[in-house]
Amino acid sequence: MQHRPLFPAFAGASLLLEPVGPEAGLAVNSTITAVAGLQAGHFTDAVNGTGCSVFLCREGAVGGVDVRGGSPGTRETDLLRPLHRVEKVHAITLSGGSAFGLEAASGVMSWLAEQGIGLRVGPGIIPIVASAILFDLGLLNPQAHPGLAEGRAACLAADDKPLDQGSVGAGTGATVGKALGLEHAVKSGIGSASLRLPSGVTVAAAVAVNAIGGVVDFQSGEILAGPRREGKPGFHDRFYDSVDLLLREKLTPGSPALSNTTIGVVATDAPLTKEQANFLAQVSHDGLALAIRPCHTLRDGDTMFAMATGTRSEPTDITILCAAAVQVTAQSVINAVKFATGLGGLPAISEL
Repeated sequence: MQHRPLFPAFAGASLLLEPVGPEAGLAVNSTITAVAGLQAGHFTDAVNGTGCSVFLCREGAVGGVDVRGGSPGTRETDLLRPLHRVEKVHAITLSGGSAFGLEAASGVMSWLAEQGIGLRVGPGIIPIVASAILFDLGLLNPQAHPGLAEGRAACLAADDKPLDQGSVGAGTGATVGKALGLEHAVKSGIGSASLRLPSGVTVAAAVAVNAIGGVVDFQSGEILAGPRREGKPGFHDRFYDSVDLLLREKLTPGSPALSNTTIGVVATDAPLTKEQANFLAQVSHDGLALAIRPCHTLRDGDTMFAMATGTRSEPTDITILCAAAVQVTAQSVINAVKFATGLGGLPAISEL
């Protein structure tokens, strides 16, 4: 199948590796920790095929969220929506383990409280920690899932160094291309990307990709990961087109309806209001849809958070920030499969 470039103007370009202006380009740290004020860390359990990732802002970041798809698993998302009183979040936790994995956020919360980080309410400190989970119980050990200890371990590993990508943290047990069942799927993981604008403002994302759909290069339309064709080693024909399979009603009946979900964080050092942070989270889903096809299905619970650290004082037009958020989110999805490694008998695209 011949794929036409989705955006001819970008055909052949490496979007995030080329400067977007004389003072802009890819930061030395090309991951989400390029955003000043943000730290991130993973807990990885490769033996059981699960893990969690935490994104910390010790001073608090203005938070936002947008939940889509029919099968979400989340915690404290209502608190981040406009009109609700709490404005800042101190951590976002992404976790495997399905609904069990929400407990990892409790470990993050207790660790933050011990550090004196959180919202001061009277004599107490209440860390604001929002969370989303993905389903990875079908890969290796369905009895294993991140909890309190694993959430704390991710906090202890958190720093501002470039974030490790691939089959680590929340992406340890992630898979994509499951329209024909897990046996035809491809190993995925967590990916990240950052972009520095000419003004010096940084926009970045980190996304754990566990979609029923496949992953495409949003510049060329090339299928990068999808249901594997047996005995088809060529680059251009080694995967089925997931959307084409659905349109031909080839969805495997045994594909579990709750076994997917892509979750992530988009962040910036620009100062944002809570309403703007929520809009940034909302628009970042366009980045998911650029690179994951199909996206936001009834079998996915796609959730994107936003964090604005506000370490840069000058405001930036929200339309510009949203355009950047779409790009780094889409690139993060691609990096999730690009840096993944095989696990549980499922190969990564780098191994095919």
